[in-house]
Amino acid sequence: MKGTVSICCLLTLLLLQATAEVEEFDSVLRDRSHIDETLRLAAEEKAADYAAAIQKLRKIYHTSIKPMEQAYKYNELRQHEISAYPGRTLGDSATDGEITSKPMVLFLGPWSVGKSSMINYLLGLHDSPYQLYTGAEPTTSEFTVIMHGEKIRSVEGIVMAADSSRSFSPLEKFGQNFLEKLIGIEMPHKLLERVTFVDTPGIIENRKQQERGYPFNDVCQWFIDRADLIFVVFDPTKLDVGLELEMLFRQLKGRESQIRIILNKADNLATQDLMRVYGALFWSLAPLINVTEPPRVYVSSFWPYDYAPDTSRELFKREEISLLEDLNQVIENRMENKIAFIRQHAIRVRIHALLVDRYVQTFKEKMSFFSDPELVFQEIVDEPDKFYIFKSILAKTNVSKFDLPNRDAYRDFFGINPIANFKSLASQCSYIGGCLLDKIEKAITNELPTLLSSINSGKQPGLSSCEVTGCGEKPKNRYRKN
Repeated sequence: MKGTVSICCLLTLLLLQATAEVEEFDSVLRDRSHIDETLRLAAEEKAADYAAAIQKLRKIYHTSIKPMEQAYKYNELRQHEISAYPGRTLGDSATDGEITSKPMVLFLGPWSVGKSSMINYLLGLHDSPYQLYTGAEPTTSEFTVIMHGEKIRSVEGIVMAADSSRSFSPLEKFGQNFLEKLIGIEMPHKLLERVTFVDTPGIIENRKQQERGYPFNDVCQWFIDRADLIFVVFDPTKLDVGLELEMLFRQLKGRESQIRIILNKADNLATQDLMRVYGALFWSLAPLINVTEPPRVYVSSFWPYDYAPDTSRELFKREEISLLEDLNQVIENRMENKIAFIRQHAIRVRIHALLVDRYVQTFKEKMSFFSDPELVFQEIVDEPDKFYIFKSILAKTNVSKFDLPNRDAYRDFFGINPIANFKSLASQCSYIGGCLLDKIEKAITNELPTLLSSINSGKQPGLSSCEVTGCGEKPKNRYRKN
């Protein structure tokens, strides 16, 4: 009996000792100096130059692009267009908030893979009253926007949607149930002066879309279309692909250059097991990512505690620095990317105006004294190829066939916008203001490229953080030819 008691006491002491060692290990925080160094948070920004460039961009947009948008109701086309332009858009009402907004970094992935912990780690919010709540169970049920502010405060979704100075007013179209699941957090932080983080609810494969109470996929698409960088996070225990995750990757089509796949919590595994998990992740994602080059997968552990012992610490740190370099590229090139995006938007507005003009001309040519206007135009809308609507645009103007929108989108567009409401482009001219087409073409070919060149020429070359720390891989700028 005494022997049994002694054994029990010994086991209890060993268990307490082991627990104390684990707690001691968990309490060791990782050095965060490389985050500030890689993201150059201590460097002074040229705020005046950035503000001046933004003002020039706003002026070009309001004087040369927006008048064409309004005259030919481009935003009405966007509402009925599903697959015409996969990728980023300027929004249903192109406000100054969208032009002046900071780069957006979006976090997506299954539940409890470390998305919120990663944001806490990047912002240094560990053990602060303002850290995002984390846990082993599904914890994030809201879309959380973490942005810069003069003081720490939370902003309700209905307030964010009502504030026209922000870029979130279009979210009202998803209904009040969604706005109750949208929350903003403002705080003074050097990193948030340059970028905005968006944390999303984790994907739960056994949950039906109706149970969320709002169109989850549509909301995700809205944020995806506006994100400059998209982190899709996994961990070694959640590699399976279900219907909701498959739908998410369909929504990411055309945005492959912005996607960064992260295998988080990598220090929980031995090296051999980690290699197997890495291969399993590629095997799961291969059918969902239709690109010629394999996606870049970052393997590390993004939380404030030190790496587990006997793991690839140096590898994990190099991977983390490489990921931070990607984030830094987005921050440094935010003005270039914004100008390039506005120019891309202007090209689409111009193409839309040319197509509407062609529909107007064809309608006038086919109309006779005894013709029924509705029947004539219905035939033109139902069979645009019969009247060479799209081919004539390609033949007469400098338009790529890959930039043409979906033909079916115009059936819905003209369903609510009668053809009689539109004037031809030739009549959209004035003695003082000039022609709308000439102004938007000047913006595309001259004004926006000139502004972009001035931004590039003003940059001073210097050592990148990778050249300092030796992370080895410099991210590509998707808007600049190498």
